[in-house]
Amino acid sequence: MPEGETDNQSAQRERIRVRGRVQGVGFRPFIWRLAARYGVAGDVRNDAEGVLIRAEGAALDAFAAAIRAEAPPLAAIEGVERAPLEAGPAFGGFSIVETVGGGAATRVAPDAATCADCLAEITDPAERRHRYAFANCTHCGPRFSIVERIPYDRAATTMRAFEMCADCCAEYRDPADRRFHAQPIACPVCGPRAWLERDGAEVAGDPIAEAARLLRDGAIVAIKGIGGFHLASDAGAEAVVAALRARKRRPGKPFALMAPVAQIRRYAALSPAEEAALRDPAAPVVLLAPRAMIADGAAPLAPSIAPGLDRVGWMAPYTPLHHLLLDAFGGPLVMTSGNLSGEPQAIEEEEARAKLAPFADAFLMHNRPIARRLDDSVARVERGELRLLRRARGFAPATLETPPGLTAAPPVLAAGGELKAALCLSKDGAALLTHHLGDLEDALSYEEYEKAAADYADLFDHQPAAIACDLHPDYRSTRFAEERAATLGLPLIRVQHHHAHIAACMAENGWPLDGAPVLGVALDGTGYGPDGSIWGGEILLCDYRAYRRVAHLAPAALPGGAAAVKEPWRCLLAQLAHAYPDANSADAALAGTPLAARLGGKPVAALRAMIAKGVNAPLSSSAGRLFDAVAAALDVAFDRQSYEGETGMRLEAMARGASADAGAYRFALEAGGAAKVIDPSPLWPALLEDLRAGLDAAIIARKFHEGLALGFAAALRPHLAASGAVAFSGGVCANAVLMERLVAALRAEAGASTPVLTHREAPASDGGLALGQAMIAAAQVN
Repeated sequence: MPEGETDNQSAQRERIRVRGRVQGVGFRPFIWRLAARYGVAGDVRNDAEGVLIRAEGAALDAFAAAIRAEAPPLAAIEGVERAPLEAGPAFGGFSIVETVGGGAATRVAPDAATCADCLAEITDPAERRHRYAFANCTHCGPRFSIVERIPYDRAATTMRAFEMCADCCAEYRDPADRRFHAQPIACPVCGPRAWLERDGAEVAGDPIAEAARLLRDGAIVAIKGIGGFHLASDAGAEAVVAALRARKRRPGKPFALMAPVAQIRRYAALSPAEEAALRDPAAPVVLLAPRAMIADGAAPLAPSIAPGLDRVGWMAPYTPLHHLLLDAFGGPLVMTSGNLSGEPQAIEEEEARAKLAPFADAFLMHNRPIARRLDDSVARVERGELRLLRRARGFAPATLETPPGLTAAPPVLAAGGELKAALCLSKDGAALLTHHLGDLEDALSYEEYEKAAADYADLFDHQPAAIACDLHPDYRSTRFAEERAATLGLPLIRVQHHHAHIAACMAENGWPLDGAPVLGVALDGTGYGPDGSIWGGEILLCDYRAYRRVAHLAPAALPGGAAAVKEPWRCLLAQLAHAYPDANSADAALAGTPLAARLGGKPVAALRAMIAKGVNAPLSSSAGRLFDAVAAALDVAFDRQSYEGETGMRLEAMARGASADAGAYRFALEAGGAAKVIDPSPLWPALLEDLRAGLDAAIIARKFHEGLALGFAAALRPHLAASGAVAFSGGVCANAVLMERLVAALRAEAGASTPVLTHREAPASDGGLALGQAMIAAAQVN
């Protein structure tokens, strides 16, 4: 008698509904195998709400418990609901029923890295998929990047053009096979193929072996992957990496690297959590510390991989094509997005030929169409937990649970921000934060943003009852929201930028709608304040419905407006003008420091006049701009940042190189009307004196981080009793050194009992902003 089976007298009949990400992940054959184990008769089918099981047997409790406990690796169960099934004829065994109906209550699975079984097949000469670059099964392979509509069947994916051969059909129809209903199933006989192009012609021979040979010879190769093209080069050849930087117009932004995990260990000091992240089916780029000395036999990396940084982004190969290429090449590869800096990556062959020809010496192509562009996700392990810095391939379109009190709220569409744009669609107790869509200042990125809004709405059958956006009137996302609300006749809810940041952190941590107010520390570069100034160094006492500003960084001018965001020396001049209102005093303070000469070549007098008169010099309490000023003082990107966030990333790296007991610069806490002012003026005399004394720049950077943390902790102290937790959000909170010191300083003020809320699945940057907007809007329309 099968495990769990007893006599028919004790048999029960139930309808078991399983909700969540349960289609396209091998769920029905999993249920079929469980049914055989527990002696359950009945059937299982996909439908518009997920998976429906009709079950009859004596061990239904154990059967239902195993559904949750043993679900397939790519499944995400949100609910298992059991109800009596009406009496009827006995089932003759257990069967799998074809998909019924449409709709999108179920969840689409993210793309998943090659599983161990498929990897074993492509490396085994006895297997029919030996060296096949598109092997996959229900445990791995493309999902979100190929699906075009729901329900998830082959005809609804970009694989519909590839007719299965007899062998693939047999696997597809066999419930005992791990490829049962694997929609991207393929083999060399019937599936996609890869080829290598050079100078407009296909190159003869094994395309992967030939691509590896070109890479060893110093070529840059454009490679079509799951979510778009990468540009690949030898990570150990400085001349080649420098050429890639020059061709791509990317002078300083770090490159990501790809290598098998065993090889990454030779270069990086991996913690167990970091190794687990590299091996995760999502296969993100993980920021890793280098080993003190690379392992014997490992070639050094090119020095310009990550200039000025002490962390390198590594990812493991996540498709069979990547595995085969890296095996043939024999070392780590640079694997950066196939685009001109700032534009979306190419996804189609003709698009790649047109756009990437100036960068690439050859193209490794394939003919499986990509349904949507998906950048690589980026993450770091901080305080023992994986934290997403960019949410994209491998994580989207997984959903987050909405917090208690908002699970029954009407559907909301939130438009997000301007940089690191993402939308959020909330519905039925779930919040779907879209993949990273780029910076909307770029016209092509905005086109992708509009496409994504329509794509997600169709794919997930989302019909909003309200639309949310940022307060900033000139954001393209704001204008998009205004137009959409007007067209649909829906209420438009404008949400203050930093309130949205904190609400996103609250929601991700399950903070309830009617929970105690939260003290939110929001640190970023730019956010529109209701007073018309630019905020960015804020402490808010808030819930989802409202907020109150209780403290903030002292406002300083942005001389030249947008120019100050790109040229850190302008922020330095503004901070000095705030600390030394008299120009003579400022010049005296600079005397004897390297900055006197560096600023001597700039139009200092003109900018001081702009600041004094308030002409083209808006005020900003931005923490990001304060980082710019300190970075400029240390001659980091003094004239111009080559990428967004450069100064913060490089200061973080410098600070990590100094001892935690280096000391701290002082910040003053002053009355400022309704909100206290955290004033950095006192740090400047001390910092300039340290420059005069020739103190190591790493120690100065560390003292700045420590002082900023202590300054905000002191400003939090008076409000701790009125709050239920402290939440940290905003792009500056992606700085691991600062977060470590902020949490430590808070613990010193509040003790260990105060809950600390931080980001993990939603980025702390503007990539998570739309989640907070959606929750605030949901609270208002609930």
